[in-house]
Amino acid sequence: MNDLKFTTAGDYMRGNQTFLTSDTHYCHENILKFTDSNGDRIRGDRFSKISEMNEAMFDGWSETIRENDTVYHLGDVAFGKTYYDDLNFIDTFRSLPGKKILIAGNHDDISWISKERLFDEIHVCKELREQNFLLTHIPIHPSSLRMNKNGEKKTNVHGHIHQAKSPTKSHRNVSVEWTNYKPIHVDEVMDLNNYITYKQ
Repeated sequence: MNDLKFTTAGDYMRGNQTFLTSDTHYCHENILKFTDSNGDRIRGDRFSKISEMNEAMFDGWSETIRENDTVYHLGDVAFGKTYYDDLNFIDTFRSLPGKKILIAGNHDDISWISKERLFDEIHVCKELREQNFLLTHIPIHPSSLRMNKNGEKKTNVHGHIHQAKSPTKSHRNVSVEWTNYKPIHVDEVMDLNNYITYKQ
């Protein structure tokens, strides 16, 4: 597959944008069998086979992201034994637009991901100071969320827990189950409101 990418005049007029996604689990056959606490299939009610899920997420990325955008993937890119030799997955992921930055997840094979040049950068965590976000794969304990210089507590943007709600209002879960299986704009993250609320 041709790895050449082109930036259009429309891309420049739109400006650089930042997006986030997490827990795509490309090529993970068994994820279509996973169920929630009610016994309902989480992805299996939407996708009948893994190729359909992969294609939907590739399409969602391509329709959302321009070449000069930045996408932070908060971990668990792919899963299982098949993706290591799946040239269609490897070539298609490489060709997706945007600068790709990985926040490593617990299922990510970093040595293989680096060898295959799937991402431009790889980090354990990353701070987005303008938004006061701390990006991680696994949600961190609220006591670890420090205040910024204005006395505002950071928001931990994470994945890992898929369809489950974030533990506190200082967290936001950008797993694809919450974002219609495509990257979400950084300015829309706080609108998710997908955290547990406790009755007083």
